Amino acid sequence: MSATPILPNGRVLRYTFHERLIHWLAAVSYIYLMLTGLAFWSPWLFWIAVLFGGATVSRELHPWAGLIFVAATLMMHDMWGRQMRETESDKEFWRAVPHYIRNEDELVPSADRFNAGQKFLFWGFFWCGILLLLSGLILWFTHLVPWNLRYLRYFAVIVHPAAALLTIGLFIIHVYMGTAMERGAFGSVIRGDVSVGWAKRYHRIWYEHLLRDTSARK
Repeated sequence: MSATPILPNGRVLRYTFHERLIHWLAAVSYIYLMLTGLAFWSPWLFWIAVLFGGATVSRELHPWAGLIFVAATLMMHDMWGRQMRETESDKEFWRAVPHYIRNEDELVPSADRFNAGQKFLFWGFFWCGILLLLSGLILWFTHLVPWNLRYLRYFAVIVHPAAALLTIGLFIIHVYMGTAMERGAFGSVIRGDVSVGWAKRYHRIWYEHLLRDTSARK
């Protein structure tokens, strides 16, 4: 985070430029992977490949985009991994999920920089990304897998689409949460900042930490 997270005009720095850059690198590469992957997965969706230059181009670029996505995911882990560890407030959050779904904010416990749901999405994408990498490498270099290790191919054929479908579910939740549940969250990964009111409403513990850190530096 910036040395001055409390900005003028009632704004709070939520994400630095570096964090936003890595996030969108992961997002753009993932969307490409999701769409081309769906084109390969079902004949009904094969028309999607045409939008990306045809089957051959999509097939050639898909694994390279996968490497970009995994690299970005690992960089996000380096940036946010420690902040994604479960805390007592996260356990309280899970118990209050029904209130969160009904937008009963006064009954939802305060969250740090990332709430329990965001941490769940983060680790879901991280571990599914690892599975997609391992299975994807096997599918990419199938000709190098010896016959006595052919079961690795069977593993890859099952695990790769299964992990991909899990990430699609997480992606849908992520988009919904960022645009509908916590309005203003989507703008924070574009501009980098949020209002003080938003910070207090959704991530009060994080905001109070920022205030204490800012006061301590003065």
